[in-house]
Amino acid sequence: MKIAILGANGRIARIAEHMLLAHDDIDLTLFIHTEDELGADIKNNPHVTVVKGDAKNPDDVFAAIDGADEVYANLASGRGHTADIIPMAKAVVDMMDRAGITRLVWISSLGIYGEVPGEFGAWNAKVLGDYLTDYRKAADVIEASDLRYTIIRPAWLTDKDEVDFEITEKGELFRGTEVSRKSVASEVVELLLNPEEHVRASLGLDKPGTDGDKPEWMLSNSTEHLSE
Repeated sequence: MKIAILGANGRIARIAEHMLLAHDDIDLTLFIHTEDELGADIKNNPHVTVVKGDAKNPDDVFAAIDGADEVYANLASGRGHTADIIPMAKAVVDMMDRAGITRLVWISSLGIYGEVPGEFGAWNAKVLGDYLTDYRKAADVIEASDLRYTIIRPAWLTDKDEVDFEITEKGELFRGTEVSRKSVASEVVELLLNPEEHVRASLGLDKPGTDGDKPEWMLSNSTEHLSE
């Protein structure tokens, strides 16, 4: 199996890469922008090819995904440039169509559908602001395509060394306030290894029992979780 990972420097992506490379029959093409934060154990793996480019540039995206069986997009826009995620989504959809690839796992955010209830939902919307609007528009691009996509909407992210999560479907109210990056990565890998699961679905991921008005560890002015 050949998998292209867009935004391969991301923290969730790097965890998923290690999980995927535990399988000897998987080759990865890792698409990064400029700064290379990949560890030597990743870059020197014979099953890895690293490609640099701009995810807003369709030709760069095509160069990264051509020949892949599946695409995992862990893309993020920089602070103050949240609208960049929309042309990224369009480039991914268009170039996957061009390359004849149908399976996509796309990382988004909780709250893009207004699905987060109560005080936590109000706080989340206030902190994220235009981020939610732009990431919803990007999700709309994915959902309007003919791809066999799965959108993942994680809660606020932690670095806890645990896999502990529950899933809510699109149309259901979101539950918890946080989830570990390792949990999200494990679900990404599960979807890539089992590409018939959750096709054309949008999944919320949270850690059970973390309901509340906001993540207990999160300062209200922090958006650290947005960067992957």
